Amino acid sequence: MPAKATASAPASIGNVIVGFDILGQSLDAARDTVTAVREDEPGVRLGEVSGLVSTLPPEAHRNTALAAAAAVLTASNSPFGARLSIDKGVPMSAGMGGSAASAVAAAVAVNALLDDPFTLEELFPFCLEGERVASDPPHWDNVMASLIGGLVLASRLDPIGVTSLPVPPGLTTILFHPAAQIETRMARAILMPEVPLKLVIEHSRRLAAFIAGCTTANLALIRDSFEDILIEPQRAHLLPVLPAVQAAAREAGALGCSFSGAGPSVFAWARNEDADAVEEAMRWAFLDAGLAARAYRAALDSPGARLEALAERVE
Repeated sequence: MPAKATASAPASIGNVIVGFDILGQSLDAARDTVTAVREDEPGVRLGEVSGLVSTLPPEAHRNTALAAAAAVLTASNSPFGARLSIDKGVPMSAGMGGSAASAVAAAVAVNALLDDPFTLEELFPFCLEGERVASDPPHWDNVMASLIGGLVLASRLDPIGVTSLPVPPGLTTILFHPAAQIETRMARAILMPEVPLKLVIEHSRRLAAFIAGCTTANLALIRDSFEDILIEPQRAHLLPVLPAVQAAAREAGALGCSFSGAGPSVFAWARNEDADAVEEAMRWAFLDAGLAARAYRAALDSPGARLEALAERVE
């Protein structure tokens, strides 16, 4: 069995416009990297923390990476433990799946230490246990996208069903993370528990059209359905600049623009030839509102988690 393994997992976009809690998309423009070192003592412990943060909670019940790793070791009846060093490349509290990326990278790294490792799909429940630390119940959309990659649909709850969806070629995702904060729990708490049947029907229509557009590479259908009429209107006030950013993106040629997860990050889909213009338009919309924002860009079919390195002995 390897004595050390390093794995990484990408950022992700939750909800993906019309797919609240059921659609996720990987964003390979930022990654969390976790190195797991096998130790004789059972359990999980926190090693070095680097990257965008310098400290993280050392307890498994407060740390998504440690919780996911512990779930893997427990399920495998492993006699050994692991020390995890975490390099945070995905911003936290940004609507970019930062907690999910840590959980996924940790699960994949620790899994590589096992004599009989789980498959990538089998790791999903353990990654969810890691995400549960940040949000209970855990958000499937970010976790499955970060683990599997691409555009992913939560197709069934029990038993777990996750389905990868095709995406049209030649499209780019542009995401901006502004200097603002939106707390996910608060963003969920303000949502209406009940909505009119007419709204549900229209939302379902757009969701079906969006998935059909993706599977048939019909960009006109994607553009027409690239609007969240169910969740976004309830949250738009949390980021007042959102309408201006959306308008700028569409005018520059984007297929559409929306919150990434609960925000504050905002993303757009654009044809490759329009990506530069869309990014520049979104940047200026943020600047005109007095908000600095960092841009990220990746292909729609971004890969998911991957094993970076194995070592037979600890250096």
